[in-house]
Amino acid sequence: MDKKGQRGLSLISVLIVGALAAFVLVIGFRTVPAVNEYMAVQRIVKILADDAENGTSASELRRSFDRRSDVDDVTSVTGADLDIERVGGKTVVSVDYERRVPVVANVSLLLEFSASSANP
Repeated sequence: MDKKGQRGLSLISVLIVGALAAFVLVIGFRTVPAVNEYMAVQRIVKILADDAENGTSASELRRSFDRRSDVDDVTSVTGADLDIERVGGKTVVSVDYERRVPVVANVSLLLEFSASSANP
């Protein structure tokens, strides 16, 4: 056999590539719930901004967020964390928060989210 004609990965290379792929999958599986929660918060914030345009008070918006977050299983943010302000005649509801996701042992990912009704 001609060694120059052989191709492929050695056993060590397969193990290294497999370990890297497994690590990427673990990171992906751990971050999906945090991203889903962010998408739920973003959806709720946009609904609240629409409600605010109809004359709903800030305290009612906060209570509404708490009720909606119970349904969507949002645990990182409460109604008290919301920033509600009038900008250019429109109500803007926003929230900035962090979510720490444990990966392995004492290693964790810190994800920073910013949801706002002003974002397109």
